[in-house]
Parts: sequence; C-alpha cells; structure tokens
Amino acid sequence: MPSLLDIRRRIRAVKSTQQITKAMKMVAASKLRRAQERTQQARPFATQMLRVLNSLATRVDPALHPLLDERATQKAGGRVLLFVITADRGLCGSFNTNVIKSSGQFITENPGRQVALGLVGRRGRDYFARRGFEVRYEQVNLFASVKFEDAQSIARAGMDAFLNGEVDGVYLVYNEFKSVMVQRVVIERLLPIPRLELQGPDGTAAPTEYLYEPEPTQLFEHLIPTHVEVQVFRALLESNAAFFAAQMTAMDAATRNSGDMIESLTLYMNKVRQAAITREIIEVVSGAQAL
Repeated sequence: MPSLLDIRRRIRAVKSTQQITKAMKMVAASKLRRAQERTQQARPFATQMLRVLNSLATRVDPALHPLLDERATQKAGGRVLLFVITADRGLCGSFNTNVIKSSGQFITENPGRQVALGLVGRRGRDYFARRGFEVRYEQVNLFASVKFEDAQSIARAGMDAFLNGEVDGVYLVYNEFKSVMVQRVVIERLLPIPRLELQGPDGTAAPTEYLYEPEPTQLFEHLIPTHVEVQVFRALLESNAAFFAAQMTAMDAATRNSGDMIESLTLYMNKVRQAAITREIIEVVSGAQAL
C-alpha cells in the first residue's frame, strides 16, 4: 500500500497536469475561432470553383489542357502522388491517426498502383519516412501561419509531377472540419480534374455548348492552375481548423479525466489516512490494556 506522502505527490502531479491541459484547451479554443473563420471564408469560392471546373472538364476536349488528361483512368496501374496532410503536433486525439490510417488503406486498396507520398505536417512525415515509403515532397511547420504561398508550393509540386509524366494522378488526404466535435477524413482527387457524368433525358450525354472569352486554351492556362492552388489552400485551412477542434476536445476530456482522478486519489488518501489513524488508536488501546 503506498504511503500518504506518495499519494499526495501523485495528486500534486495530476493537478499540475490538469492545469496544463486546461491552458491548452483555452489556447486551442482561441485559435480555433480564427481558423474556423478563415475556413468558412475560403469554402464558398473553392466549392464554386470546383463545381465550375468539374462541369467544364466534362464538356471540353481533354486535349485542351494537359491537366485534364485522363490517362490515370485509362490504365489499371500507373503512379499516384498522394499528399498526406497531418499536424505538426500531437495531443489531439485521433486526428493524425485517422489520416495516416486512411492513407494506408488507400495504398493497400490500390495494389496495382505505385504510390509516392507528399507529406505535409511533421506527424505524417515522421511516420511514413521511417517506414520506407517513397517521399517526393515534404513540408513541415507551416500550420503556425497558413499562407496561400504554402498551398502554391504544394500545388506546384503536384502539377509538375503530373505534367512531367512522373505520376498519373494526384490525390489529397486531409481532415475536413465539420464541427467542434466532428472531423471527417477526406480523400479527393486533385489531378486530373474530375469529370462529371452528365446524361440527358434519353440516357445519352447532354449536349451543352459553351462560349469562351478568351479562347479555351488561354482560359484554362490560367484557370486550372489557380483552381489546383485554391483546392490545396482550402484543404490546409480545413485541416488546420480540424486540428484545433480535435485538440480542444482532447484537452477538455483530459481535464475532466484529471478531475476524476484527483477525486479518486483524494478518496483513497482519506481511506488510507483513516486506516492509519484507526491502527494507531488500536495500538494505543492495546498498550493501555496490557499495562
């Protein structure tokens, strides 16, 4: 049975941990508000741009721009560049684990494809780099201040690999921010631009003619790279907001668990102290009876 001194020391240690987790919860909550605002501001433009590009990619000739080339779907094998977006820090529950697990499932579910990785975030980099995976791109310490230039760097790496024929598809894996309590892992194709399935009333493809100003080639030359950069930027913002939400939830649970542990240890300490007092009284009474 531990002594009263040992129990008191453990209670003090748990109280110190509780203060740390409470402070981290407050910091995460303050950062979450700003990150959530940036995410909500970026969503409408990124979502509408994705809808427009998907519609255009469905109706135009893929030969108009190399980033529309569907060579990834024309063969069973091929090479894929998978950007895995994790956090630089832990203490956020299953936030990083879920992304890493989904990335592993993507690799195992595509055995015919050679998957190279682009690792964004220290946790994903540390996990995959020491397990022998091919890493074509890595970047850490960008979530302290997410900038559009960071998204441009990541998007440029993916576009260069696709245009040079080094990979046949580029995918993103990240945590999408749904609410403070819910974060959803998303795996989405970045390149080539996804095409929609449009059908008319008779089941055939709906013929739709678009008028372009300027010419389609000139328009896509600037529009598609910007679209890729915007989608990567949105994924970074989503992941950043989801991280602070996950961390706030984890630290709130840790604070409550610390409180429960303190109560349990305090009750146990009182029982031990009561047992010690009772034993001393019995010893005194026994000694007096012996005299």
